[in-house]
Amino acid sequence: MAAEQTSKTIEAYPMNGGDGVHSYANNSSYQGRVNNAAKRLITEAVVEILDIENLASSNTLRIADLGCSVGPNTFFAVQNIIEAVQFKYQCQGLDSQLPEFQVLFNDHTSNDFNTLFSSLPLDRKYYAAGVPGSFYSRLFPNASLHFVFSSFSIHWLSKVPKPVVDKSSSAWNKGRIHYPNSNDEVVKAYQAQYTEDMECFLHARAKEVVCGGLVALIIPGRPNGMHHPQSPTTVVLESCLMDMARKGIISEEKVDSFNLPLYLMSPQELEAAVDRNGYFSMERIITELGIITELGTVPETQRQKISSSLRAVFEGVIMAHFGYEILDELFDSFGKKFEVEFMRKTRLGSPSIFFALLKRKATN
Repeated sequence: MAAEQTSKTIEAYPMNGGDGVHSYANNSSYQGRVNNAAKRLITEAVVEILDIENLASSNTLRIADLGCSVGPNTFFAVQNIIEAVQFKYQCQGLDSQLPEFQVLFNDHTSNDFNTLFSSLPLDRKYYAAGVPGSFYSRLFPNASLHFVFSSFSIHWLSKVPKPVVDKSSSAWNKGRIHYPNSNDEVVKAYQAQYTEDMECFLHARAKEVVCGGLVALIIPGRPNGMHHPQSPTTVVLESCLMDMARKGIISEEKVDSFNLPLYLMSPQELEAAVDRNGYFSMERIITELGIITELGTVPETQRQKISSSLRAVFEGVIMAHFGYEILDELFDSFGKKFEVEFMRKTRLGSPSIFFALLKRKATN
């Protein structure tokens, strides 16, 4: 049967591909450290919660990484999952029943899958396949996945909320590129888009994950009860774009119509979405996995690293709106201004990173 279709409009801005100076592969060390910090949680989830008795009827265990980008973080993550499964089988004396592993790497169709697959570990103990498409729609056959992993991905919305770029709307986000420090209508528009997207995400996974299967998520978000924090990076990026508008390099109207499709959910919001969906139980939620406060001073080499890391993530969405010509000047300006703004230690909050583990209930 053909995959379930959706009419949902989706915007795709993958991370920078290749292996160049501004590539995601060379500028995602922070994400890698957070994934490594979650390794123990993944192992515990598999050993204590994954029900391998439900997997006995299948000789293949399928793992999906949603929003895999180009590596190397995705390879470390799936290897952690596989080693945890192997350990569980060994502890239960089931070495002879160890399944084969298939890893399904998912990202948008415009993701650099060539770089991803050319850098696959030579000693991998799994069969690899790419699955292009948005994780806000169906990607896999019914009840085909045993473990789903996604890291630093579901804070990306499927699209910018329409009201924030509509001049006739009370949620028009003039002069800003994100919702923190905007009016309540802008925040509500982002919240509504998040709610819709999470409904789609969980509905799709409920169809694809076997009963007893697990979904592990590493999510940049905000603590329960905290007002939506301003990220130092987005505040400085917004300031740099407005500087370029004042210089006439880009139009102010162009800045007014640009917004980042990001939403920092709270653990409480995620739990509410899971409850509304009804097909998953929230097994664990760890709210102190990591905080983006790793900078104390900003020497020039660190400043360049920060600028390249931001460019690796945001170049696609910025280039699609403003064109390629402004990128070098924009991110050079960002690096210089970030140092001043960070050292000033203004009111800016920092997104927190939390870990959530969901288990597919034993129901159709």
